[in-house]
Amino acid sequence: MSTHTVETDVRRRDAPSSAAAPPRTAADDPPPQWHRGMTLIATISLFIGTRAAWTQAILDRPPVGAVISVCYAGILVCGVLALAVRSRRALVRVDACVLVLAIALVLCGYWLTHGGTDEGVLTAQAANEIWHGRPIYGQPWPWLFGTSKSAVTKTMSGGADFTYGYPPLTALVAAPVHAVLHSPAAATLVTTGTLIAGAVTLWLLLPAPWRSAATAVCLGFGILPGYARSGYPAILALALLVPVVVRWPATGAGGRLERGGVLRAVCLGAACASQQLAWFFAPFLLIGLYAVRRSELGARPASAVVARFAGVAALTWAGVNAYFAAQDFSAWLHGLLLPITQKAILHGQGLMGISYYFTAGSSRLDYYSYASMLLLAGLLAATVLFARRLGTAITVLPWLSFYLATRSQDGYFLMMTPLWLAAAATVPASSLARAWQPRLPRVTGRHTKAAVAAALVVPALLCATVAAASPPPLRMTLTPRITGRTHSTVTAVTVRAVNTTGTALTPHFASRVGQGASNWWTITSGPATLAPHSSAVYVVRPAGGHHALPHGLRRMYLIAVTGTPMTITNARIQAGP
Repeated sequence: MSTHTVETDVRRRDAPSSAAAPPRTAADDPPPQWHRGMTLIATISLFIGTRAAWTQAILDRPPVGAVISVCYAGILVCGVLALAVRSRRALVRVDACVLVLAIALVLCGYWLTHGGTDEGVLTAQAANEIWHGRPIYGQPWPWLFGTSKSAVTKTMSGGADFTYGYPPLTALVAAPVHAVLHSPAAATLVTTGTLIAGAVTLWLLLPAPWRSAATAVCLGFGILPGYARSGYPAILALALLVPVVVRWPATGAGGRLERGGVLRAVCLGAACASQQLAWFFAPFLLIGLYAVRRSELGARPASAVVARFAGVAALTWAGVNAYFAAQDFSAWLHGLLLPITQKAILHGQGLMGISYYFTAGSSRLDYYSYASMLLLAGLLAATVLFARRLGTAITVLPWLSFYLATRSQDGYFLMMTPLWLAAAATVPASSLARAWQPRLPRVTGRHTKAAVAAALVVPALLCATVAAASPPPLRMTLTPRITGRTHSTVTAVTVRAVNTTGTALTPHFASRVGQGASNWWTITSGPATLAPHSSAVYVVRPAGGHHALPHGLRRMYLIAVTGTPMTITNARIQAGP
């Protein structure tokens, strides 16, 4: 080989290649293991309910079943890719695929079941009334209830509520849809669509490693999609609150709301015009915003920017409600406050279960409501005093008070859980490290602050203790009439009731097996009102004339409730001595 050839080869090896690889970026780095875990959890969450939906689809709508089968294959592929891809960019693409699969499964579920429950049919009826220019508040619609899907809300006064008891925005949005569909599917289509929109919005706003968690919480596990298919107005409130919560400490930074702050205020007002749950979150948010802005700007500028934010939200809320308030102010106000004032029958997993499930009752159920309000006030005060510690938890704190309420069903705040995720991913403790807190004299140590925080909730706990420890107002002795040998059935119950209180009581009777109460039993004999410290004999018959006694370990109870004051008495119905 010649010298010239050797030198040429050397120059070729030393010269830079024209096809050199592009510079490596952070997106090409291996993803953190916890990001893979988030993606995998979201993938797994899509399995929940998929088999049941597929089974129903194959029976009723085979094309939907075929789509679910394809989604099933996609779930398996995404599970493999979540653990196998090598770069962050590739894992983000897998996250996007998981989101698309989740949306497809939600749409399949909606196609299979979209009739709605009581919330959905009420909202659809309200949408129909709006479309035809008729009032929606104070109008009873009893024909919507009585089916297996549309449960009626019974009240402690022995009646039931058949009216619309939500702010009007969800019905307003559903009105043009109802004009086309003419069915409850109009309301459920709106709530399902807004759930998907809220999930996509949260997915886009979260940092990349957190996005699949949004898919899982909003669309996975089959929980929130079920509420959306039922037509719950709270789903619309949730979707509107997503942009409000994400990076909320940045709202009003520098003393200016700017476009983003105004948009958040509009969304907050619209959420409050969608469902009452947003009302409980709003004061916590305003307290947190004031604490953050005051440390940055001072007292007066902070008050000004928070006032502008609250003012935009209030104007939005008022704009949505103005037409309905003008129609009939009293009916509108009563409808908006109905879930708080209606004195619905006990329901849920909260502290009131002591009086409903585990003791003979309570003569002071109102104290559960007092405890709930006092706990809400105490938590607001604690947020003011300890904004740096509690500010990151303002999306969770409001729902603690529901645990003490007489209607403590977890579904009321379960629908707001995506907001917990939004705060966890975008509101780190460092964003509130310098938040303003009022200085309390002689309150400096950790134990002293803990004692102050505990003192704020003591009044609520005392009221709850009064409610739980109070004896039942009636002393009842039951003599049931049983028919049948193999399948025992109750046809009537003779009740000897003694009013042990100093208040006249008007009892209403129902039965309970498990957590729910039956329709009201008919009083065929006995006084309507039982005088203080007196006794009477009632004969009550179940709705329909008969009620089967449960088998096995299940127990059946007769409950007697009164609305004013709110009381409950429980007594077991037994077939034998």
